[in-house]
Amino acid sequence: MSIRGAAAIVGYHEIPTRRNYPGRSNWSMLAEAANGAIRDAGLRKDQIDGLLCQEGFNSLTVAEYMQLSPKYTQSMTLHGATATGAVSAGAAAIAAGYADYILCVMGGTRDPEAGGQQPGGFRNPQQMSAQPRGGGGPASRGTEWESPYGPVVAANGGYGLIKQRHMYEFGTTQEQFAKCSVDQRFNALLDPNAAFSGQPITIEDVLNSRFTNDPLHLLECVMPCAGAGAWIMTSAERARALPNKPVYVLGAGGPATSHDTIFMERNVTTSPVALSAPVALRMSGYNARDMQFAEFYDCYTILVMMCLEDAGICPKGEIGPFYASTDTTYKGGFPINTNGGQISGGQPVGGGGGGIKQVIEAARQIMGRAGPRQIAKNDLCLVNG
Repeated sequence: MSIRGAAAIVGYHEIPTRRNYPGRSNWSMLAEAANGAIRDAGLRKDQIDGLLCQEGFNSLTVAEYMQLSPKYTQSMTLHGATATGAVSAGAAAIAAGYADYILCVMGGTRDPEAGGQQPGGFRNPQQMSAQPRGGGGPASRGTEWESPYGPVVAANGGYGLIKQRHMYEFGTTQEQFAKCSVDQRFNALLDPNAAFSGQPITIEDVLNSRFTNDPLHLLECVMPCAGAGAWIMTSAERARALPNKPVYVLGAGGPATSHDTIFMERNVTTSPVALSAPVALRMSGYNARDMQFAEFYDCYTILVMMCLEDAGICPKGEIGPFYASTDTTYKGGFPINTNGGQISGGQPVGGGGGGIKQVIEAARQIMGRAGPRQIAKNDLCLVNG
């Protein structure tokens, strides 16, 4: 079944991404984002009959807290692909008639005293390593092999390996990776929702920032933050009666995967986007070169750059020269992450919380509501998580 044009995003709300919101609970952040999106869409809360939220939050509990009675609900468990997965699932649910108006809401706070989440997920890594390994205790490839012997704590180790291999295999340079960071920081300068709004950087700044894990520099890495966002989806027919310009979902692919842990992957310089992007593009009736801008998940420069290759924006291995020769700012020939993405916008904590920035910014640009960052050609966007 194709979902081409069956559903649209009709409203959104984003809480500015900040290092922390002291005293705020996860629940208050999610509720504020949800209420803002419902108002923006021109709806009432009692019209919401579908709910999608991120992993770590039981959607049944979220519905109860927000006093919703959805006839369709899910907790998405897709890590960084959670936000885009919610768009795909929401469009399919609307096309199937499961719900009329679906609320997608994600994010949270970093204040542990207020029930917030800390970077790296929902469990303390030290608590994980203290769990028994034998005699019926929980064990997996990750706990048995990768945790004690694999890359360093957090994602820096894995993405450092991927970047090192990409540089070796394709000759991608540190300056080319730095250009990605600099362009995205330029995009964040005029975004009041971005953590690094008004704070420019140069290629030299990136190259002189310390290594988090050689060859990854600090200014190529995401900063975990507090924040939240939400959007409303409905059918194309209902969307036309609402106040905002509809953002139609023309195609979706995935969620796709080729591995669980990085050491199981034979080729670390190819991402699952190589599996999902062709499906989405084929459903949409367009190809990658038809896209006018892109909003790609970007916890590290290597990820956004590798995924752009795998989506067909440029040939495999040529993303370095692509960045060197292309202005990817909102003023440029092919804008990418026009709000600064997560690297310069900050990554809202929680499973999948970071991906809200890509989904909401794509909707904002297509609706023509990006203010001074508004791009000139804003009809077709490729989004990934």
